[in-house]
Amino acid sequence: MYAVIETGGKQYRVSPEQTVDVETLPGEIGGAIEFGRVVAIANGEKLLTGDAVKGAKVTGTIEAQARAPKVIVFKFKRKKQYKRTQGHRQNFTRVRIDAIEG
Repeated sequence: MYAVIETGGKQYRVSPEQTVDVETLPGEIGGAIEFGRVVAIANGEKLLTGDAVKGAKVTGTIEAQARAPKVIVFKFKRKKQYKRTQGHRQNFTRVRIDAIEG
């Protein structure tokens, strides 16, 4: 059994007891979270989408509020002595999926 949820402008395929890193969500570590925007649910050989998944929800527990590894952004123009280096670390929330209801 799995579900496709939408959060933070992205879609994730999740199943129970799976850990997934999503865009930052408000909440404390150990707190419960509910994803109400369920795009699809697959149970066995049936795939439900559209109005069939209306009212479905996916619940999970927040395991961590952390930051991803640094990504280096390096810009340069050859022969012009132009170089710029910048780093970026994206915040994320690690969620353990507990149940898929729908």
